[in-house]
Amino acid sequence: MSDATRAEIAVVACAELFRGDGEIVVSPMGFIPSLGARLARLTFEPDILLSDGEAYLMTPEAVVEGWQPFRKVLDTVVPRGKRHVVMGANQIDGEGNQNISAIGDHSRPKKQLLGVRGGPGNTANHRTSYWVPRHSKRIFVDQVDIVSGVGYARAREAGLRYHDVHRVVTNLGVLDFGGKGHAPRLISVHPGVSVDEVVEATSFPLITDGVAESRLPTEAELLLIRTSLDPKAKRDKEVPS
Repeated sequence: MSDATRAEIAVVACAELFRGDGEIVVSPMGFIPSLGARLARLTFEPDILLSDGEAYLMTPEAVVEGWQPFRKVLDTVVPRGKRHVVMGANQIDGEGNQNISAIGDHSRPKKQLLGVRGGPGNTANHRTSYWVPRHSKRIFVDQVDIVSGVGYARAREAGLRYHDVHRVVTNLGVLDFGGKGHAPRLISVHPGVSVDEVVEATSFPLITDGVAESRLPTEAELLLIRTSLDPKAKRDKEVPS
């Protein structure tokens, strides 16, 4: 497994986001998270339901296996904690707040982005993880400019029952908010990455006690990634080695 690329390690780290989820709807946004979800379904989490983000439930081979229009998702899945979404992020801060809306002051932003979209509803109602393909201080900031995804302090103030910012996977490692008072922790670095590299690329302090190394793909996982899930190696364009 020494020939596993950084992208393949990131795919496995995204697959691990869903370990233990069981029979829930998963909605991975982005290519690497989608590969991770499909890999998890084919290996250690066969009961997860893969959503195409619109109206269909899909097999890992992209075959439609169910119909679930967005209204049904909003009525029956989203408000009851039965979903795990992986979103992107233009900014994340040390409280777990996420921004995909705009950069700069809300009244006169320097750069307009997507808008808050489903960030508030996702983080208020069910487990949410994040995927960041380029770990840097531009992304991991002291305070987000605009809150799209709700972090732990705001969730506590609002009494959000199902709020759960699970993990953040990046091209360098994996973070969570499992420290005291939901302080951010570095829980693993990808092979070839040092703890210092991640700390230097993050604006807010990280707990770095007991940092592990992100696991490598098994032979079976690597075979699935290379021959079935992504035979054209598009993953390497998102996360170069």
